Amino acid sequence: MTIAALQPFHIRVRAVLFAVSLGALLAVGSPALGTELRSATLEEASADAQAFADVEQALRERLADIQSVVVLLGGRVAYQFHRDGTPDALRDGQSVEKSALSALTGTALMQGKLRGLDQPIVELVPEWAALNADPRTRGITVKHLLTMSAGFDQKDAAGTAAKLRPAQAWSRPLASTPGDAFSYDNSLIPMLGAVLEKATGMPLPDYARQQLGTPLAMAEPTYRHTLHLRTIDMAKLGQLFLREGRWDGVQLLSPGYVADATRPQNAGGPPVGMEYGYMWWITPAAAPRRTFMASGYGGQLVWVHPPLDLVVAVTSTVSPQSQARGQAVQLVRNGVFAAAQKLQGTAR
Repeated sequence: MTIAALQPFHIRVRAVLFAVSLGALLAVGSPALGTELRSATLEEASADAQAFADVEQALRERLADIQSVVVLLGGRVAYQFHRDGTPDALRDGQSVEKSALSALTGTALMQGKLRGLDQPIVELVPEWAALNADPRTRGITVKHLLTMSAGFDQKDAAGTAAKLRPAQAWSRPLASTPGDAFSYDNSLIPMLGAVLEKATGMPLPDYARQQLGTPLAMAEPTYRHTLHLRTIDMAKLGQLFLREGRWDGVQLLSPGYVADATRPQNAGGPPVGMEYGYMWWITPAAAPRRTFMASGYGGQLVWVHPPLDLVVAVTSTVSPQSQARGQAVQLVRNGVFAAAQKLQGTAR
């Protein structure tokens, strides 16, 4: 046991207050934040540290699966936690990459690279037409890929199946008519990526850097089976959708696309069991603008709650045990949400 662990909790809270305040000073003008986000003022940092003291304690003492957390509240960084002490580390986002791909689809649509979401895939990638004899594949559209309703025959309720190469994925038999049923399909990700490369005439990493990485001041990600990026950059993705596609005064995504992406497009289903938008999960709630989230295996999460102007990004150990324990959702629902409510109540 460390000396710090033996200290009374109120002493550790004061230490956190000092650390957060110092962090606020150091983060002013930080290139990691860009200009859309801001660091907390000293007064805000003090209030943030008090509000998130229980979250900090839970992370240190109980929620060992969680590796990093970034909380954005009202456009500022209200809380950060990095178990390894390296905020610039690239984390395995697992299926959070789906929501990032939704953003890139939105930029391509806004720029006219895509004629519309109802554009047939074989119109964009005509060489795939000969790979599948089922005439229904001619009706598969960009929207069907975004909403996981393309209809291919695959059974992956856990959401852990390996991705097939795009042409191989396209050649699979259909189990349902496109648009009729939700079926979580990891192979739609490389398929949609290939479609965007055709539409934009650029390799997907280059297009992502141009359209998202540079405007949002993101660190260069890596693509090792899944997308690896900083936790703050996961939070920025959520913030972009929270702000209806606008960043630093520039409209990167149309507000209409963001609205459609973050409202239910179908009933969804496993592995999360919520309604589904355009590669975002939509939580059940009665609100003018509902909470939405990106969810990755093992406890990777981008949780966006518009009523509180709140974005939470969480990364966790990628393992079946972490997946089963669900500590990321516990943290958001039982700790972060209460802290944010307290701070917003104080602000009013």
